[in-house]
Amino acid sequence: MGWLERIAERMMLKARAEGKLTGIEGEGRPLPDRPIETDATAAGFRIMAQAGVLPPEIVLKKQVIAARARLSDMPEGPERAALLAEIALLQMRQAIAEEARRRFMRD
Repeated sequence: MGWLERIAERMMLKARAEGKLTGIEGEGRPLPDRPIETDATAAGFRIMAQAGVLPPEIVLKKQVIAARARLSDMPEGPERAALLAEIALLQMRQAIAEEARRRFMRD
C-alpha cells in the first residue's frame, strides 16, 4: 500500500470513528464499479455527475444495455437483425466517444 492509500485509509477510519460515515446514501452497499483512467477523468466525471450531466459515452452505454435487454426477448427474424445492427452502431459510437475523451485528455 502506497503513501496515498495509507492517508486515505486513515482518513476513512477517522471519519468512521467520528460517526461521519453513518446515515449516508448507499451505506452498506459496495461502491459502483467505475473504471477510472486518470485523476483528471475522475474529476471531470464527478463534476458532470454533480451537475446532473452525463457524458456521451455513458449515455451510449445505457442505450446499448437497453437494446441488449430488448434483444434477449426478441425472436429470430428481420427485427432482431435490425436491432443487432443498431447495437453494433451504438457500440461503435460509444467507442468513438471514449477515444475522443482519451485523446482530449492526452493533448
